[in-house]
Amino acid sequence: MKSIITIQHTQSVHHTNGMVGSWTDWDLTDLGKKQADKIGVKLAEELKDKEYKLYSSDLLRAKHTAEIVAKHFGITPIFVEELRERNLGKAVGKPVQWLRENIESQEKTVDDRMFHDAESRRDVWNRLTHFYERIMTEEHENIIIVSHGDTLSIFHAMWLGLDIEMLNKCDLYGMAGGVSFLNENHDGKHIIRRLSDMSYVK
Repeated sequence: MKSIITIQHTQSVHHTNGMVGSWTDWDLTDLGKKQADKIGVKLAEELKDKEYKLYSSDLLRAKHTAEIVAKHFGITPIFVEELRERNLGKAVGKPVQWLRENIESQEKTVDDRMFHDAESRRDVWNRLTHFYERIMTEEHENIIIVSHGDTLSIFHAMWLGLDIEMLNKCDLYGMAGGVSFLNENHDGKHIIRRLSDMSYVK
């Protein structure tokens, strides 16, 4: 039975300077580093009787969050591209205001792309599918995943067995520093016990 904890990376520089996150390598702010440390301290104490494997996006803000959390568990993170945030194409490295003024297509469905060279949410779903299948078949039952808001919202939907088309009607929104608890019970039912719990950064 799988027990998965997802962590949305903590406060990043792009949260404070009006820039697009996406595939840029913004680091954590000083507050973000403190938030990640609080998450690590609290989770390590809460989960001290279990052995965890930690996967993370390789983008700096997630990578740094993972490294800070991992030191409290005495483990080494595994960085994978599949857990990156959605690629917004030509908007990467631009201000959010530029994105709003130059967006090529409004996103109404999972197949829409803001820019012709950007990923759609279906693209991220397809990218995540390989990672999801891999962790579900590996031996480790207890897993921590550090990633990004949009990517984790898609991962959580996948965990619940939702069809991707359902993301045209609903979403599973999280916040920076949010910790979610996903469990598989004896009957194989997938449960999200807590979604984006912000108490770990306080």
